[in-house]
Amino acid sequence: MNTPFEQIGQETLYEMIDIFYRYVAHDTRINHLFPGDFEETSRKQKQFLTQFLGGPTLYSDEHGHPMLRGRHMPFTIGSQEKDACLENMYRAAHEVDMDKDVRTYLLQRLTLTAEHMVNAEYL
Repeated sequence: MNTPFEQIGQETLYEMIDIFYRYVAHDTRINHLFPGDFEETSRKQKQFLTQFLGGPTLYSDEHGHPMLRGRHMPFTIGSQEKDACLENMYRAAHEVDMDKDVRTYLLQRLTLTAEHMVNAEYL
């Protein structure tokens, strides 16, 4: 059975990530969490999602264990930031040609990951 990475394909996955960061760049709810140039962030996201979806271990090979929560701890991530991230990813995932079931799987996994990144509560 093909991995989700193989089912989506590298080109489609990378296109989705590029679309995602174009949305993020204009989303004032979260764009302040990213450096002004999204190129490096996008490159790392491509490495991570490739690995996350069963492709080559590009991220770990270059950066070590992902330790997502730890790497995101310096940033305040509450429900607003989580929702903004997911909304932008949902939009991007629906703009690329991807099997519906694989898209559903991807978005479910990313939702769980985003919920794990929340490290702040708002009163």
